[in-house]
Amino acid sequence: MVNEIAEMLRKGGAVVYGDFTLASGKKSHYYIDVKSVLTNPEILGRIGHKIQEMCEFDVVAGVAVGGVPIAVAVSLASRLPYAIIRSSDKTHGKENRIIGDVREKKVVLVEDVITSGGSVLYGIEELRLQGAHVECVVAIVDRKAGAEKTLADMGIALLALTNAAEILEGIQR
Repeated sequence: MVNEIAEMLRKGGAVVYGDFTLASGKKSHYYIDVKSVLTNPEILGRIGHKIQEMCEFDVVAGVAVGGVPIAVAVSLASRLPYAIIRSSDKTHGKENRIIGDVREKKVVLVEDVITSGGSVLYGIEELRLQGAHVECVVAIVDRKAGAEKTLADMGIALLALTNAAEILEGIQR
C-alpha cells in the first residue's frame, strides 16, 4: 500500500541528494525538505487533517520555524488553538518563549522531520515549564534515527505520517 503523505512529499520534490548536516549534527547523503513542500496549501491542508485525527489534544504546538505552519494547519483542521515555541530567547516586548496558552492543557507537539529528537526535546521542556501536559509528538517524517526511543523513555509517544524509507522508496536517482 502506498503511503499518501510519502507520495505527496516525493512528488513535491522534498528529497534532495548531496552531502548534508542535519539539525541533529548527523551527516546524510539526502535531505528531506518538508518545509518547502509545505508551502503548497493542498499538501499542508491534507497534513493538518491527518495529524488532527492522530491523538487527543487541547492545543497543538510547533517549534519555530518548521513546526509553525504544521501547527496552524492542524489548528484550522481541528478548530483548536495553537501555540508557537520560539527557537531562541526574545529580548523585547513580553519576552515570551511560547506564544499561546498552554498552561494545564494537553498539548500535541508537531514537527516536520524528526531524527534524534533534539528540537522536540527543547519544545517539550519549554511546554512543560509553562505547565503543559505533553504526551504525544507527531512528525510528518521520522528518519528512524533514535527519536522514538528517546521520547518513549520520557513517556511520550512518537507518531509519524511517514518515514524516510517510505519516501525514498521508488525514487530514481
